[in-house]
Amino acid sequence: MMIIPKVLAENSGHDAQDAVIALKDEFYAQKQQKAKAGDESEPTVGIDIDTGKAINPIDTGVYDNYRVKRQLIHSTAIIATQLLLVDEVMRAGKQMGKR
Repeated sequence: MMIIPKVLAENSGHDAQDAVIALKDEFYAQKQQKAKAGDESEPTVGIDIDTGKAINPIDTGVYDNYRVKRQLIHSTAIIATQLLLVDEVMRAGKQMGKR
C-alpha cells in the first residue's frame, strides 16, 4: 500500500524514496508511542504534498480512510473475476448457437 504515498510524492515534485522513508519512520515512532501508552490502535500517517514530510492526517483534518482504499483494491479483483465469468458464459452461448 506504499504505492499511493509514493505516487503522491512524485506527482507533487518530491523525492518518492525520501517520502516513503519518512512515512515509515513516523509510523514506527507513533507505534512505539501508542504501545507505551497502552493504545493498540494503528498509527495514522500521511504525506504532506506541500512539504513532502510525514504528517498525522487527523491533526490536519484529512480523513481519507485506508480501509476504503483496501476495500477498493479487494473489489477490483472480484469485479475482474465476474467479468471473466461473464465472458466465459457468452462464449459458451455462442458455441451452443453454432451447433
